Amino acid sequence: MIRIDDVRARIEARVPALAGKMGNAGQFAQLVERNQMPQHTCAGFVLPGGLQGGTTNAISGLFTQSFVETAIVVLAARVANDPTGERATDELTPLVREVIEAVCGWGPDDAPGIFILSSGELVGTQAGTLVYQIDFQLSDQLRITP
Repeated sequence: MIRIDDVRARIEARVPALAGKMGNAGQFAQLVERNQMPQHTCAGFVLPGGLQGGTTNAISGLFTQSFVETAIVVLAARVANDPTGERATDELTPLVREVIEAVCGWGPDDAPGIFILSSGELVGTQAGTLVYQIDFQLSDQLRITP
């Protein structure tokens, strides 16, 4: 459950511009608390999203339940001397596409489903830095022997 490490590794392996520039929820929270932007031209963060339970089945001593988990990818693109963010938009647009192509249609080996695109939106701008959020969902299943 919560495949954020898998998603981060997948993006770093498939999106050269983000190799070595992917952070986690804690790092993202520190930037937000300090009202700072990443120091790289582009950066990304993978955060855990919500879990939504689905149908259940309990027979023969086995409990199963389908669920959907969400992985959130936050991208930040910054260009120096770009107060309106116009050039940052040019940098961010292909990056969003590359991240979507890296994650969609793929799933960890131990998951029965694959990641799908749930949503994406521009969530903010600050001094030439654009922040874009992409939500991916993965169908999975709990299998518990009580």
